[in-house]
Amino acid sequence: MPSRYVPRSVHEGARDLARDIAKTEAYAESRCLRKKVEMLFAHLKRILKLDRLRLRGPCGAKDEFLLAATAQNLRKLAKLIPMPQPAPAI
Repeated sequence: MPSRYVPRSVHEGARDLARDIAKTEAYAESRCLRKKVEMLFAHLKRILKLDRLRLRGPCGAKDEFLLAATAQNLRKLAKLIPMPQPAPAI
């Protein structure tokens, strides 16, 4: 009587390796750091409207991206500086 079997993909070895790596502590840390970077890019695209680069060529794109990253860092820095308290009225 013929038996049934479940075929195993030729790529299943690579998938097993990826599953093993995903269980490590270093992978969890890397995933956390990757979320931070992705949020920064999402902020650039959504809040600072960097969905299209206006300058042409690699140098123009680099300059425009550096300006946007500088603006983003300045916004972060401004949030760290405490606001002065208003003087009480006498």
